[in-house]
Amino acid sequence: MINRLPGYILSFFLLVLLQILVFNNIQFSGYVNPYVYILFIFMLPFETPGYLLLILAFILGLTIDLFSNTPGMHSFATVLMAFVRPSLLRAIAPRDDYQPGTTPSMHDYGFGWYFKYTVVLTLVHHITLFFIEVYDFSYFFSTLWRIISSSIFTLIFVFIAQLFVFKKNKRR
Repeated sequence: MINRLPGYILSFFLLVLLQILVFNNIQFSGYVNPYVYILFIFMLPFETPGYLLLILAFILGLTIDLFSNTPGMHSFATVLMAFVRPSLLRAIAPRDDYQPGTTPSMHDYGFGWYFKYTVVLTLVHHITLFFIEVYDFSYFFSTLWRIISSSIFTLIFVFIAQLFVFKKNKRR
């Protein structure tokens, strides 16, 4: 992981900048807002210790909170997503377990595995974020529609990034 550290630092800043400058300005009728910054948590290596995963998720969420004027909402949602990630990885692990030196990617584990992985984590993030934002169950159906539509658009951008930006990893 140490030899890939500069790439992770660069992707952190790039995803935060994209989120702040581009994706926070994409809003279709107030219901769709893709949150692609969560791709950073998706792509962290399997070997990332739990404490480091939670710290990185907090820093990522806090950075988005600072620029989005959302006090703690993104931090909480991102930390919860990072907390769920190890359990999810154990639940969907391939029969022969994860290969050393690979990352959670569509190229290493296939579309079906990556689809399950990203959909569950995206839903955990979006459900948490949007219900914290509304903080009221009287808007349940409109919030549910925001969760579904934003999740779909977030997943579209995540899959585009997987297909075109994150090429197949070379075996280390």
